[in-house]
Amino acid sequence: MVKKIYLIRHGQTYFNVRGIVQGSGVDAPLNDVGQQQARQFHAAYHGVPFDRVHISTLMRTQQSIQPFLDAGLPHEKHRALDEISWGHREGTRITPEEDIEYHGLLRAWQRGETHLALRGGESPEEVAARQRPFIDEVLRGRPEEENVLVCMHGRAMRVLLCQLLNYPLSRMDHFEHRNLCLYKVHYTGSMFSIRNYMDTGHLG
Repeated sequence: MVKKIYLIRHGQTYFNVRGIVQGSGVDAPLNDVGQQQARQFHAAYHGVPFDRVHISTLMRTQQSIQPFLDAGLPHEKHRALDEISWGHREGTRITPEEDIEYHGLLRAWQRGETHLALRGGESPEEVAARQRPFIDEVLRGRPEEENVLVCMHGRAMRVLLCQLLNYPLSRMDHFEHRNLCLYKVHYTGSMFSIRNYMDTGHLG
């Protein structure tokens, strides 16, 4: 049996539009566009016989799949799926100085220094560590669940995809994302493979 994992990023928030850093410490709701994206994704995929949906503890992921929950689909919340913590930058608007700091950190990660983090925040390695029990329990385990929907966050999703596909974390920026994009991943019991890459076809 092939396990099919539908991995989506949450819909748009007002913070996304305003250029304010969210991370795991800002529990921002979807804006009107994000709510529409959630309805569009549901319209395109409500026919998939999902066994369960997994979301982070932040409201923007639950709101992104709320139409599935309204239809009675069972769900679980996982701290493992929360966005990376951006530390002292969370809740602040991106300034030119902060942008320099951020891109300096990205370049360090791309050099393989994935143990580094912003002050008070998490490193990619720390995010990966909290995701591993979720991967083992839900994605590699539970063979009875054939179709699984997972809604999470951009940077954390990049980390998760690296772990599933056995990429070094220094390559995580190869996995691009947009609000309510879809990565469809198949798991055969021995390996994961991507079937849909940053798919936004359901958004029209």
